[in-house]
Amino acid sequence: MEKTQSETVRALGLCSGGLDSILAGLVLKDAGVDVEWISFETPFFAADKARKASRIAGIPLIVDNITPVYMEMLKNPRCGYGRHMNRCMDCHALMFQMAGRRMAERGCRFLFSGEVLGQRPMSQTRPSLRYVEKHSGHDGYILRPLSAKKLPETIPEKEGWVDRERLLDIAGRGRKRQIELAKHYGVTDYPAPAGGCLLTDKQYSRRLRDLLDRRENPTEAELHLLKYGRHFRLDQRAKLVVGRTKVENETILTYFDDGKDVYLKTREAPGPVAVMSGGGSPEAVRLAAGIVAGYSKAEEGAVVAVGVTAPDERTVIRVSALPRDDIRNHLM
Repeated sequence: MEKTQSETVRALGLCSGGLDSILAGLVLKDAGVDVEWISFETPFFAADKARKASRIAGIPLIVDNITPVYMEMLKNPRCGYGRHMNRCMDCHALMFQMAGRRMAERGCRFLFSGEVLGQRPMSQTRPSLRYVEKHSGHDGYILRPLSAKKLPETIPEKEGWVDRERLLDIAGRGRKRQIELAKHYGVTDYPAPAGGCLLTDKQYSRRLRDLLDRRENPTEAELHLLKYGRHFRLDQRAKLVVGRTKVENETILTYFDDGKDVYLKTREAPGPVAVMSGGGSPEAVRLAAGIVAGYSKAEEGAVVAVGVTAPDERTVIRVSALPRDDIRNHLM
């Protein structure tokens, strides 16, 4: 179906909030396409940058939480993992798949993104981009405006919905052309290029692997908790999270589930907030209390009262503040 002279074509784009996303939207907008964005959220990445980009570019934004379907993808890799727990190609394919479900209801004809050919050595090569398109369920309907002239023609170009001559031929890791384009569009406030996904972080990935090895279907709260505090593996079942700062203490409490978790806090000496996600055996709780006491202001080896709040009881136990060397044996 070709575009008529008076018809406005609509398109839905993936938006990370970075400069390339912003430019892709503005290039299509400049070419006469009515654009809007969609951004996805999980415990591993947020849409805060996309929200800011929407304000900067004046492009409407939809934000969807896709944690349940994302976890299924994460646990069953088709393409394998990256350096850590990241699965960039399958992640991008899933995002286009989810965006495609929104495409029709928004009255959009095609999808687009700010991906640049060759910018990322693993996820933005020709084979990688092709893999994403093939497994998205929207083969031929994904346009990458910044690199379009370096890539095969898409259906939107063939059908005349977008003038290919208005699209670009950017490739490689350099940013010079994007910066020049940003000046052209008057865009000055944009984030530096950097990954915002926790699945590329070594420490977070290690904690996530440990959790998935022991919990088939972790809650969103458990996934968020992996970002904060010190983490201790007490036994095969029990894990302890101990806050390091006042802000972390407050944040950890927001993910505390009083229906299944155990909360520990020193009574006589100032100390951190600690949570055992999912609880644990009496032995594990006592070990956790010793660790919490060890991070309090009490002297090493001193006997400290620790309040323990479990789903079915509240109690106070007295334990010796464990030496830091003993504590480190359990640190993840």
